[in-house]
Amino acid sequence: MSLEYSGLIIGEWVFVIIMFARKLCIWGEYHFGTKFWIFFLVAGLLFLVVASVVENKIVSVMLSSAGFIFLWGIHETIEQTERVKKGWYPLNPKRK
Repeated sequence: MSLEYSGLIIGEWVFVIIMFARKLCIWGEYHFGTKFWIFFLVAGLLFLVVASVVENKIVSVMLSSAGFIFLWGIHETIEQTERVKKGWYPLNPKRK
């Protein structure tokens, strides 16, 4: 019996990239405000373009999942502003 590790690798990758994107969303909103959504748009589209030309299926799945997670980050960056208004996260005193 042989084990297939590709699912575990992809699952771990998705878990890590979600954690990274969440932290990036918090950091980006703190320093740049909602304008940071542009970064998520560019990064997401870039990941998707690269995923479409990569021939290795596992790498392509990993890149496309990162792309869609970063595209979801656009929504999360806008929602982060609401979380800051509720006091769940600190407001950057240097930013208006």
